[in-house]
Amino acid sequence: MTIQKSNNGTELTLALEGRLDTVTAPELEAELKASLEEAESLVLDFAKLEYISSAGLRVLLAAHKKMASKGGMKVTHVNEIVAEVFDVTGFADILNIA
Repeated sequence: MTIQKSNNGTELTLALEGRLDTVTAPELEAELKASLEEAESLVLDFAKLEYISSAGLRVLLAAHKKMASKGGMKVTHVNEIVAEVFDVTGFADILNIA
């Protein structure tokens, strides 16, 4: 998985490419831990994310909880495979998906 990071003022955008699974989730977790202190809002761009596992969902939930006390978190460009995982797990009701 690759992570493209960009800042627009206090909004942090992370664009993920590849698979967010047991192997790559710690990489995203480390990036979020290092970057979220200064961010007021978070955008996760999933345009090139092919797959997400339960390990990836755990990282998203932790980020969602952290950003809830700030400006929030938004997930964009979700493909059908990832959207189905969100629907089945109930994450579609928790996350702000645009």
